[in-house]
Amino acid sequence: MKSRSKERAKRIVAHTSRGFDEARLWDLQYWQSKTPEERLSALVAIRRDVEKVQQARAKKGS
Repeated sequence: MKSRSKERAKRIVAHTSRGFDEARLWDLQYWQSKTPEERLSALVAIRRDVEKVQQARAKKGS
């Protein structure tokens, strides 16, 4: 888990914006700069994280 976290931290791209419109534009430009494969990979990773959270919540509620 630690090595996964370190690898993810290396890939993080951050931006500070002065408002929602600027943030939306930056986000759009960021994702348009990625290949379809990179976008799909990000979506799959998010989906897996959501599933893990849901599983953990289900276990906690049992």
